[in-house]
Amino acid sequence: MRKIILILSLIIVILVVILLNAKNLLKIIYRQEYSEYVEKYAKENEIDPLLVYAIIKAESNFDKTALSNKGAMGLMQLMDNTAKEVATNELIEYESGTTLYNPEKNIQIGIKYYASLKDIFKNDSVTLAAYNAGMGTVSNWINEGTIKKDGSDIENIPYKDTNMYVRKILKDYEIYKMIYSD
Repeated sequence: MRKIILILSLIIVILVVILLNAKNLLKIIYRQEYSEYVEKYAKENEIDPLLVYAIIKAESNFDKTALSNKGAMGLMQLMDNTAKEVATNELIEYESGTTLYNPEKNIQIGIKYYASLKDIFKNDSVTLAAYNAGMGTVSNWINEGTIKKDGSDIENIPYKDTNMYVRKILKDYEIYKMIYSD
């Protein structure tokens, strides 16, 4: 009986320690790498930096060398043509094949691209869908009545991967806000 009480007491102490350090433990999973670039370019483009961290976590898990099977590159997983167009429009120096592996340039272009989509779609749910599936695809969904422009029905996003992508980022964004907001 003494042994059981000792084991239960030890378990309780461990649980209390874990609960008291939960935020610190979550900060290991929901990290804020490249904060100097995220904070700078998020502020310039009026995008919540915590949302940008959630996007980077979902896209590359902070791996600056990430390359998708579709050819998206770097932290924010940008396609070369999209990034080149954004860089050209914003007068950002760009070299195909290398620029997107530079964390600062990837974040700068990625946030600028996200901001341009948000100017069109106005809310984060639909903007995230466009970031993932493409602006034309999402515009078609809205025009066909598949989804609402206000993002109130993200469960209707027809592409399973995009549907899950939007939900994951919104969930992670809420966790980032819980951990890092004052």
